[in-house]
Amino acid sequence: MSERRTEGIATRRRGATLENAITDAAWEVLVEQGYHGFTYEVVAARAGTSKPVLYRRWPQREDLLVATLARYWRPLDVPPDTGSLRQDALTLLRTINAERSRAVVLLRIQLADYFRETGTTFDDLRGRLRPADQTPPFAALVERAVERGELADEPRSARLVNLPFDLLRHDMLMRMGAVPDEAIVEIVDTVWLPLLGVSPHGAQSTRNAKQA
Repeated sequence: MSERRTEGIATRRRGATLENAITDAAWEVLVEQGYHGFTYEVVAARAGTSKPVLYRRWPQREDLLVATLARYWRPLDVPPDTGSLRQDALTLLRTINAERSRAVVLLRIQLADYFRETGTTFDDLRGRLRPADQTPPFAALVERAVERGELADEPRSARLVNLPFDLLRHDMLMRMGAVPDEAIVEIVDTVWLPLLGVSPHGAQSTRNAKQA
């Protein structure tokens, strides 16, 4: 339970209302001060509550961080099935570019101390935020393409499957923001699809056709 004064009147916050107020405050602190300034004392003061209230819910600072990010960094939905792996991939990358570029850059910078302190990576954190039963978006696109017969049913490494996102993220960090659409098309048409053995125009490559 937490008490906050509004225009001289004390109001008590409980349950989800209190937790949302805390994670809202925690997000503001993270954006403004980074992980270095992301302390119980600062977050509690911003939320108008006490440190023991935070400790009871999130015993470790990392617990509070993950709870905060889970609220503001929701997993991407797999885009609608366009009938084409190429179009599915372009749609997903364009969505990430439009909706996540600022957040990707911001979190990479503001969480630098966290990654150093914990010895973890952006991918490790992303894995913690994704629901355990959710298939990563690009893995879902590949599974869909296999079901359509667009890709051969064969083992593929996670590195290959997730390569479009990794390349897009790299370009976002280099540009400190969204990337031009031609870069997205290049990632899909000249890098990813050829590595999967697929023509950008939708037909299987000669290599996959021979295997079939």
